Amino acid sequence: MATHVEQLTRSFGPRTVLHDIDLHIPDGQFTALLGHSGSGKSTLLRAIAGLDHEVTGSGSLEAPERVSVVFQDSRLLPWLRVLDNVILGAPGPDALERGRAALAEVGLAGREKAWPTQLSGGEAQRAALARSLVWKPELLLADEPFGALDALTRIKMHALTRELWERHRPSVLLVTHDVDEAIVLADRVLVLDNGRIGLDLTVDIPHPRSYRDPRLGEYRERLLAALGVVEV
Repeated sequence: MATHVEQLTRSFGPRTVLHDIDLHIPDGQFTALLGHSGSGKSTLLRAIAGLDHEVTGSGSLEAPERVSVVFQDSRLLPWLRVLDNVILGAPGPDALERGRAALAEVGLAGREKAWPTQLSGGEAQRAALARSLVWKPELLLADEPFGALDALTRIKMHALTRELWERHRPSVLLVTHDVDEAIVLADRVLVLDNGRIGLDLTVDIPHPRSYRDPRLGEYRERLLAALGVVEV
């Protein structure tokens, strides 16, 4: 099922963060959302996730039934082992089996009984991805999930995320501050500016993509210009 937002508005007191947002994400599309800090990226993501019940507007918000959210912090509960974290709240009698399979998919087979404190930052985010997979999401919302990772770990997580998307094909909305990350991962990049979508850009380069690919330069320039950034 596609995700459809029509004329969505969100205000905090006198400040309006989102102004009559219209957005359509087709089923199975990998979309990235860029914008300056405070531009409303995470606010829009929370609204689509159904976590914000104070959005207004004359339109509508339609999202798939099965939605998973991955945050910058893995949000693993420290008093539960990794597998128990992954399957927490997951429905169905096969939740344990799905949890083990998801951990294997993200490279954490054998770490089921580990405590969250025994995981590295990258491993914790892998566990968070596994937790999202257990729900078999039709829509995956990711709020800067790689922002706290070091550069090498982030590149590995990019490859893993794209691989998982190609295998399961949920719709993805990735919130990020990183222009290169958006171009390398997503097939469509949106720029949120002054509460509205200022640019909607299709990235027409086959995968896998490399940061060194010279073809990314044109997309980078257009996105940076939309963000008001001039490269020196």
